[in-house]
Amino acid sequence: MNLFLLKIKVFHLKKKTYLCIKVIYMKKIYLLFSISLIFMSLSMQAQTKQYKVRTVAFYNVENLFDTINDPKKFDDERTPEGKDHWTSANYFDHIHKIASTIAKIGRDVTGTAPDFVGLSEVENRSVVEDLAHSEALKDYNYGIVHYDSPDARGIDVAFMYKKDVFTPTHTSKHFLDIKDPSGKPRYTRDEILISGEMEGEELHFIINHWPSRSGGEAASRPFREAAAALNKHIFDSLTAINPKAKVISMGDFNDDPTNSGFKKVLKTKADKEKVSQGELYNPMERLFKKGVGTLAYRDSWSLFDQFVLTYGYIGKEVEGYKYWKAGVFNSPELANPSGRFAGYPFRSYANGSYTWGYSDHFPVYLFLIKPKE
Repeated sequence: MNLFLLKIKVFHLKKKTYLCIKVIYMKKIYLLFSISLIFMSLSMQAQTKQYKVRTVAFYNVENLFDTINDPKKFDDERTPEGKDHWTSANYFDHIHKIASTIAKIGRDVTGTAPDFVGLSEVENRSVVEDLAHSEALKDYNYGIVHYDSPDARGIDVAFMYKKDVFTPTHTSKHFLDIKDPSGKPRYTRDEILISGEMEGEELHFIINHWPSRSGGEAASRPFREAAAALNKHIFDSLTAINPKAKVISMGDFNDDPTNSGFKKVLKTKADKEKVSQGELYNPMERLFKKGVGTLAYRDSWSLFDQFVLTYGYIGKEVEGYKYWKAGVFNSPELANPSGRFAGYPFRSYANGSYTWGYSDHFPVYLFLIKPKE
């Protein structure tokens, strides 16, 4: 009987693994057949898991007013004859710059413009339509949700969404009933709620622009705490129906992540690992503590533009789209290029004239991801 003895040797060269097999012809009938195969650490690249990524953005667009004097709005200053000398050239430049900025948010990751965009400081639905139909955004087929607010400055919040991605099923506005110390009503922006479906999942978005710090942070604090309480009421109404409801509240909150509206009223947490069902996560708090901001005043940065998420986006057992990461979109052209305010957001209006800038806030974004099938 002819037998063969196989000697196998494993070795590595330039991150590749080779097997050297030596065949020895044996004439003996009795054979002790021994094969020793030792596997060292094989340098094989593991397959990378593929994900779908959706971008959610928010942008305070700094007084996006048209040039038409609306007798029902407090817009007299933002007209060609008004104090701001707000001309068509100013308006369409502002539209162009805001639209171009929105189109870039998240593009380095997704290759496209955001799927969802919250806006504050828009005058009316018409200016949002001009934004959505602008050269930079027209190909994305954005739908719009907008409600007129009773705000004393004549500004509203709004929401844009890609119509081929998201289908709204319900929208509503929520009036913030606040009064000054004398009992006089203080009119501000409504909070709007948008509910709908994306790829079979129900998603909810709350768009905010909380009362300003006019009169000082401490004196105006109760107004923002009232706005936070209204926000909490909306959150609670949604999670009462579905404890794992996927809700994102976004906006210019005129408060930092560590202020009382967030920490005492909404009771937000900065560590998503410590968020339980029924609690809220604020991914912007850690950024703020690192010195990251969206607007600056007297050499101090604030992070008023934020996102707050429910457990439905971060729980380990939840399915579908989940929160990945958030950030501030502070592309170089959005910053003041020189002078005393170099590095600050390049605002569009200052010292009584149009600056040909962008906004006094940087936009913010977050990514939602889920594994590809």
